[in-house]
Parts: sequence; structure tokens; C-alpha cells
Amino acid sequence: MSATTDPPAHADGDVSRTQEAILAAYADLIEELGTDDVSFRLIARRAGVGERTVFRNYATRVDLLLATAAWIESRVFVRQDSPSIFDMPLTIRAAMESYDHRPELAHVVAETTMRGIGGAAPSPRRAMLEEMIDAEIPALGDAERRAIVAALAHLDSAATWVTFRREFGMNRRDIADAAAWAAEAVLDPIRSRVG
Repeated sequence: MSATTDPPAHADGDVSRTQEAILAAYADLIEELGTDDVSFRLIARRAGVGERTVFRNYATRVDLLLATAAWIESRVFVRQDSPSIFDMPLTIRAAMESYDHRPELAHVVAETTMRGIGGAAPSPRRAMLEEMIDAEIPALGDAERRAIVAALAHLDSAATWVTFRREFGMNRRDIADAAAWAAEAVLDPIRSRVG
């Protein structure tokens, strides 16, 4: 299944059609060949653009990798919004399962954040988590709020999937169970404060 067959209904206003074609082509090629064997020429051919067009949009391989990781996260690993902070374990479970269906792409997303490449967004869902906590548990103290957001943002990431897969050798179901269980453990102490 190619990355171009899975875009969500919403469009990212920050990405032009040309950039969309380049990023989708690169994501497809990553799944087919890995990241090391993909040249700008091959990306250009797959995207239907000139090689200079790829360079004009992404001057370096790092620029292209960062843009592609963000594109993959927003287009391939689309998440449903949780109606409540207490539904996050289900959202995280679904995210872990989606990463398992597209492992090459999950590794790209994880590697850009885990390596700390400048420009990578380490927790793209942080603002959403903060808004949900503010709305549902406004009296939560700053330190506890920060700890809960940090824990949930970390659990809701490709990096967590990679860690469970590589370091613990877990399968799809075990990864989903462990991540959801950890999210429940983070949220349990504050459940009684909702109201």
C-alpha cells in the first residue's frame, strides 16, 4: 500500500501540490527501498517533477527528511481526536497499531524526533493534550499538568512504538496493550478530580 493512497480528508495548507508530490514519493520509496537508497533523482522521477524542483523545495537531505517525517505523521498516521483526556489510552492504542502496519514510515518519524534533528517537532500533539487537560481538569497544578502532558505525549509517539519493538521485541498487540496500560496508569491518579 503506498503512502499516497492514505491521505486524510483534510489538507495541510503549508504544503504545496509540488511538495505534496515530493513527500508522498519519498514516503513510497522509503517503504520500498529504505531511506539510504533513495536519491533525489529517484524521488523527482516518482513525483513527476525535475530534480532541481526537489532541491529548490528541500535543499538538503535533512530538510527533506524532516518535511517527510512531518508529512507522514499528519497524512499516514492520522489520529482521531479524543473527546476526553481519559480516552487517550484508546487513541494511543490505535496509534501503536497504525505504526505497526507501516513500520518503515514509523521508523522515519521516530528517528527524526529521537535524534533531535533541528526542526523536528518532538511532541506534535502536546498543545491538544494541554487544551484537553485545561478544559477537563482546570484545577490541576502546573507540575502535575506538565508531567501528565509529557508522559502522554511521549506515549503517543512513533518513538515509543520503536522502543517497544526494538528493545523489548514486543508484537503489535503487546505494544498496543503496554502503551494503553501506561496511559491509563498516568491518568488514574487524576480521574477523581474531574467534575
